[in-house]
Amino acid sequence: MSASREKKSRQELNSTGWTDPRTAREAQQRKEERRTSILYGVIAVVFVLVAITVIVWKSNIIQKTANAATIDGQKYTAAEVNFHYQNVYRNFINNNYTMLAYGMLSLNTNASLSSQTLGEGDAAMLGLEPDAVGQTWKDYFVDQTLEQMAAVQAVLKAAQDEGFAYPGSVQENYDSTMESLRSAASANGISVNRYLQANLGSTMTEKVYGQRLMATLQYEAYANAKQDSLTYSDAELENAYKADRNTYDRVNYESITVSGLAESTTDADGNTVDPTEEETAAAMAAALAKAEEILAAYEGGESLESLADPDNGVTYSHPETASYASNPTLEWAFDDARRSGDADIVENSSSYTVALFHSKSRFEYNTVDIRHVLIRPEETTLSSEDEGYQADVDAKQAGAKAKAEELYAQWKSGAATEDSFADLARENSADVNAAEGGIYTEVYQGQMVSTFNDWCFDSSRKSGDSGIVETDYGYHIMYFVGQSTPYWKVQVRDNLVNTAMDEWYETFTQDHTIGKSDSGLKYVG
Repeated sequence: MSASREKKSRQELNSTGWTDPRTAREAQQRKEERRTSILYGVIAVVFVLVAITVIVWKSNIIQKTANAATIDGQKYTAAEVNFHYQNVYRNFINNNYTMLAYGMLSLNTNASLSSQTLGEGDAAMLGLEPDAVGQTWKDYFVDQTLEQMAAVQAVLKAAQDEGFAYPGSVQENYDSTMESLRSAASANGISVNRYLQANLGSTMTEKVYGQRLMATLQYEAYANAKQDSLTYSDAELENAYKADRNTYDRVNYESITVSGLAESTTDADGNTVDPTEEETAAAMAAALAKAEEILAAYEGGESLESLADPDNGVTYSHPETASYASNPTLEWAFDDARRSGDADIVENSSSYTVALFHSKSRFEYNTVDIRHVLIRPEETTLSSEDEGYQADVDAKQAGAKAKAEELYAQWKSGAATEDSFADLARENSADVNAAEGGIYTEVYQGQMVSTFNDWCFDSSRKSGDSGIVETDYGYHIMYFVGQSTPYWKVQVRDNLVNTAMDEWYETFTQDHTIGKSDSGLKYVG
């Protein structure tokens, strides 16, 4: 990627709220991704495929049983490694979708991974050591896969040594997932093995999938038990907040930014010519003069917003809860010396900003606990081009609304308690938390879609309130349990927990003896 294209991509990404992964927080998030994504891809992916056109069935007995890796003396076949490889690869695509879409990573998902190598930009983006440059993308994913497998193996051994008793939910989740797998295969008119091959490669079998599924579910149960054991006092949360205030504080400020970019020109042949140093300096000087003019007008009584002129590179913004980032304007706003009403000119790399500070605070509002029953409209069997399509969609929408109103009326005419509402959710909700009685705890502002969020955070809301809310997902029968933990405490606690769990996970990824077998690894991927 050219320097100009990379710069343009970064500008576009910044406008969407994207943060450069070179920051310390992004590095922390990548640690969390490695630990928390073990279950995400492979378990869920079997339900993605809704139609299979042509599948060539082969026994592939050699590929399936070929030894691909050895971890601390335990051998793994190509099929077993491929279970985790597919998980690692699919999670990478999911977690890095934005950077892939903007060309910030060189990976081409439509080409052979063995024919592509990581460049310096890839290593920087992913926080890798310099020696990763030149490694093929397949080797990169294989290394990540074997690290994941080593961690799962070590965690399960620790659980065994401890005598850990797995909860019944492990077997329940296993049975449910395998039953869904079999149903999906049956719906496509093929065997489970053929269905798995279509999703996860020619080496996969129901037996191997089931074994690795159980291992990952047991890993999750042990990790969850560890995480649930982590608790922090109010004093510990306050101290952690004070030690890292910029992570949790938000600022309310206004700004006018004046572009100092000099215009590129074209030569006689039509080629783009970058501005000279003199032209760049002149453009920045003009931007500074304009910023000084704006500041003087503001101090004279005009509002910043009225002084914007976006058509001429003078843009206004008013973020009310801006988070910290390493740029001159936000560093100015987050300075402890700031007081309400402070206004100044801040120099950026290619612009000047007139900034007006209002306040800095943490999220003191209380999160909320709610229960809901989701009633989804039935899916239409018509295509959008078919006659009667919209009428069918509207009829199914109306049906879902009528069902929600009927269930709500039934609940209201009965005990109308939280316990009876939880039973209603278990029996009728289409959401993933139906088994837990439709509960969502410590919901924060903006977490849910707008109408759902607005109902939860209505200033008049009180414990025991109920109602029906419509969203793009369907109709939600709502029950307000009550207010919960202040959001800043939730943020601090979650960060402490994530850091502790990352450190816990790291102990299981160290000091392993890992051997690779090229003869088996060639069947992986």
